[in-house]
Amino acid sequence: MTINKTLNEGNMILSLEGWLDTQAAPELQEIIEGMTDEVKSVVFDCEKLEYISSSGIRQIVAAYKKAGGNCTLKNVSDEIMDVLNMTGIANRIKVE
Repeated sequence: MTINKTLNEGNMILSLEGWLDTQAAPELQEIIEGMTDEVKSVVFDCEKLEYISSSGIRQIVAAYKKAGGNCTLKNVSDEIMDVLNMTGIANRIKVE
C-alpha cells in the first residue's frame, strides 16, 4: 500500500494505491490520528485503490469523524463502490 498525503489550505488529500487491508490500515491510522485542527476536510483519491477490507473502511470512518463529516471519496472503482454500498458507507460519506 502506498499513501501519498497532500495538505492544501486545510484540505488533506490522501491518494491510496494498492490494498487497504489489515496490514496497511495502521499506516493510514497514524496519518488520521496525526491530523491537526488545521485540516478542515479529507479527500481520499481511490483511483489506484485495488481492494479495501473492513480495517480500511474503519479508518475512512475515523477520518470522516475527525474531519467533522467533511470527507469525500473520489475516483472509486466499481468493485470498491460495491463494498461501500454493502457496508452502508456510501450513504454517509460523499462519493464522487
